[in-house]
Amino acid sequence: MSDTPHSVQPAPQVIPRSEHNISRADISKNALKVLYRLKDAGYQAFLVGGSVRDLLLGRHPKDFDVATDAHPEDVRALFGNSRLIGRRFRLAHVRFGHEIIEVATFRGFGNEEQAAGHREVSEETGRLIRDNVYGNIEEDVWRRDFTANSLYYNIADYSVWDFTGGFADVHARRLRLIGDPETRFREDPVRMLRAARFAAKLDFEIDAGCAALIPELAHLVDGVPAARLFEEFLKLFQAGHAQASFRQLRRLGLFEHLFPATAQWLGPGGDARECFLEEALANTDARVAEDRPVTPMFLLGVFLWGPVADRAAALGGDAMSDFQALAVAAGELAREQTERIAVPKRFSVPMREMLQLQSRFERTRGARALAFIESKRFRAAYDLLVLRARAGNADPDLAHWWTTLQQLPPEQQRRELGLERPGGSSRRRRRGPRRGGAQRLAVPSESPPGN
Repeated sequence: MSDTPHSVQPAPQVIPRSEHNISRADISKNALKVLYRLKDAGYQAFLVGGSVRDLLLGRHPKDFDVATDAHPEDVRALFGNSRLIGRRFRLAHVRFGHEIIEVATFRGFGNEEQAAGHREVSEETGRLIRDNVYGNIEEDVWRRDFTANSLYYNIADYSVWDFTGGFADVHARRLRLIGDPETRFREDPVRMLRAARFAAKLDFEIDAGCAALIPELAHLVDGVPAARLFEEFLKLFQAGHAQASFRQLRRLGLFEHLFPATAQWLGPGGDARECFLEEALANTDARVAEDRPVTPMFLLGVFLWGPVADRAAALGGDAMSDFQALAVAAGELAREQTERIAVPKRFSVPMREMLQLQSRFERTRGARALAFIESKRFRAAYDLLVLRARAGNADPDLAHWWTTLQQLPPEQQRRELGLERPGGSSRRRRRGPRRGGAQRLAVPSESPPGN
């Protein structure tokens, strides 16, 4: 790593303002404040990474990152509204209300003495654990992952600096790693997940050499800390490109290293089980596009429903009720999954409850059914039922019946549940059929499921 990689040029191609479409009007005002203050203090200051890529594509970046030759302590001294974070990579966060501008010092190769004190690489996997060797922009570009993410927008003259051919790759919608792909993937296996995510998010084609290598190295994802994988899960599935991310992960052999039980349940793919997940992911993307809330709890539950249902079926019978079997299976699968992706309890606990409650929909008569519809987990459980029904995983008449019941006034709900006679008097509770026996009511069709 002491030599400049062949894919990085010693001097950049400088694309002047007249030859690119990036306008300061599209850049965060707070990011511009940071860039100009660094420049005015005598430092180099560049907008870098995904924001430059997205601006070139005509997209609206959510985050604006800055790269500079100022060290973190220098940035801290310039900005009273900043703080230093990170062990693996030392960074400065400059806060403007709810917006944070991340400022990183140029990374360098360093000599052996510097590397020994500031860079740490796992001997077993080759993964980069710590890297705080500072350098110049020519070295910093090597620290980046994909050419499309390695473009620098220079606030001094509004030009774009390109060391790797990233400018052409962005316009060709091509995702290409900087340097030797195997070395870069071993340094940080999350780069394989990022390749899948960027391909899905941007509709880019992954370079053929990289795409062929990922299935061979996908097992390295097993060594990534579970907390970091949860962060990647959110980026893959909660940002509006969940369905495309799922397809990329499946194609590249990565999905089974995130959700092993689900991958085993799916098998080779192409059947109703995969359609069930596709339906849920498409629904999540639609909600994001409509700026409606989504929660990891719901989608995690969707991924685990198939394995949970199968395990509950194996546990059930005379030994325990359907409700108990689902509770045990949901608890076991949630614990197993959390070992791979560190799902916080605020999501895993309601997720287990949502899965367990699927058996309650079979009870369509009596006070317990009324209490169920009024419970706080009902809506999430109902949304999962609707998705299951759409994918052929549950009785569509049952989903329609519960949809109908929610739209009735309270008095009519009680009559449908057998709690009151038509004249208003109470009647004895009567349990309806446990499976497939819900009577269809003449009301509108199901509403779209939510997250």
